[in-house]
Amino acid sequence: MAWVKKTDRRRAKTDWSALDAMTEEEEKHAAALSDPDAQPITKEKWQQMKRVPRTKTIRRALGLSQEKFAARFRIPIGTLRDWEQGRAEPDQPARAYLKVIAAAPDVVRKALDRKSVAE
Repeated sequence: MAWVKKTDRRRAKTDWSALDAMTEEEEKHAAALSDPDAQPITKEKWQQMKRVPRTKTIRRALGLSQEKFAARFRIPIGTLRDWEQGRAEPDQPARAYLKVIAAAPDVVRKALDRKSVAE
């Protein structure tokens, strides 16, 4: 906050010449940095953050509960929960299957709903 000088503990004096010299982008950046609730994410905080598993993102985008998603795409509910809660990672074939579900959920559903010749 280069444009605000602290004169005492209770009041801050604005340095208008410094503020006038800033570009609009610099003003926005300075305002954002002055907000204690909206500080930039540091590398340490970024590493501490938990990623939302891709499975959960796909399921939520489709508007399905865990139970409905698992039933519709024939994934064991326990496996789905393990993936979503980070206890397990989908293996390569499962990641490929999830990618297809994300790209064309209706096609996957139709394919799974068809009676196969072997059945």
